[in-house]
Amino acid sequence: MENDDNSFEFNSESNPDVKIYASTTTSKKKSNFSFSKNILVPFLSGVVGASIILGACFSVPSIRSNLFGNSYNSVPNFNVSSGGTNTAISLANYSGTAIDVASKVQPSIVGIQIEYSVTSLMFGGYSSSATASGSGIIISEDGYILTNNHVVSSSSNHVVSSSSNSSYYTMSEAQKITVKLYNSNETYEAKIVGSDSQTDLAIIKIDATGLTAAELGDSNSVKVGEFAMAIGNPLGLDSSVTCGIVSAINREVTDEDGNKYIAIQTDAAINSGNSGGALVNSEGKVIGINTLKLSGNGVEGIGFAIPISSTLEITQQLIQYNKVIRPQIGISGRDVTESLSKKYNYPIGIYIVKIDEFSSAEIAGLKIGDVITAADGTPVPTMDKLNEIKNTHNVGDEMILTIFRNGETRDITLKLKEAN
Repeated sequence: MENDDNSFEFNSESNPDVKIYASTTTSKKKSNFSFSKNILVPFLSGVVGASIILGACFSVPSIRSNLFGNSYNSVPNFNVSSGGTNTAISLANYSGTAIDVASKVQPSIVGIQIEYSVTSLMFGGYSSSATASGSGIIISEDGYILTNNHVVSSSSNHVVSSSSNSSYYTMSEAQKITVKLYNSNETYEAKIVGSDSQTDLAIIKIDATGLTAAELGDSNSVKVGEFAMAIGNPLGLDSSVTCGIVSAINREVTDEDGNKYIAIQTDAAINSGNSGGALVNSEGKVIGINTLKLSGNGVEGIGFAIPISSTLEITQQLIQYNKVIRPQIGISGRDVTESLSKKYNYPIGIYIVKIDEFSSAEIAGLKIGDVITAADGTPVPTMDKLNEIKNTHNVGDEMILTIFRNGETRDITLKLKEAN
């Protein structure tokens, strides 16, 4: 339409709210050729139409993809600033990585169901059966499976307390272990090859061949912040995966039985039934065995896995000897703390309260009342520290203990025997 200021406007047919104004000079003299009518108006109309069409194309993913391929990506990038430099990091491949890792590792993870006998120590020794579940990692194509000791070997005494009463019961060793393979309804009965409560590791075996063994990684090279996926059977949900990152490495944790572990910490969700399953990296290689988690009010995303590299020798011994062969000193002791040291005028160390017969300690001449202050030249303020040094030795190695006896310090050399 014509305006009083010698300009005109028109509405876009596809969008009535879009208006374009163009100023032009009019000629008082009629002419067969008008610049505004014959050139400018069609040109501007074409610009508006093209803009509207391009906008519609960008709003439709399939059209955008066909037009621009992978050069246009809707997944946002973010910049990490470090030392004044910015690095663009794309999250576009995260989903693909998780899919690839899950498809590679899931066939190597099994579900484990255990049947126990539970006997109440009250009510006349009433017995009943119970079941529990866990996970395992196939480590050989002929049926050897790595899992946690607490999954398959839970013989213990328990006290269950409430505000009104307490009940006592015993739980037997596993009476039956059933293994279920990935994506299969077929089950196998398994036998325990060997187990070790100190490291919470166990090997079980099923009578099967042609299985998909997991690829083991190098947990010594794990870095904080890298991709981590937990795979197992939490709460009986077969072949579940959860993703996160490695939150910390070399984390010292203690379980409810007092066993200490140097573990990988992860925020990938680990729940009951995940124990014995795999923690894997972005290459689908096992870097840990999911073992523990923290729970309680205000706790979220704190789980722990035993580093896979620390299990290799244990696994080999469990398969070969059905147990872990460890050296033993043969003493029981009490830590002499700083306060006890001042009170009784003893050096800080380990006060020997018992010596096993025929043990390395007895043969070497250690006596009740001796205080062990160092092992191989390293101070040992606690039994944990003494055992840590002792466990660096093999059966048959010699170990030098520095002891305090009758006001004097001396060194005693003992030859380590195999633990009973």
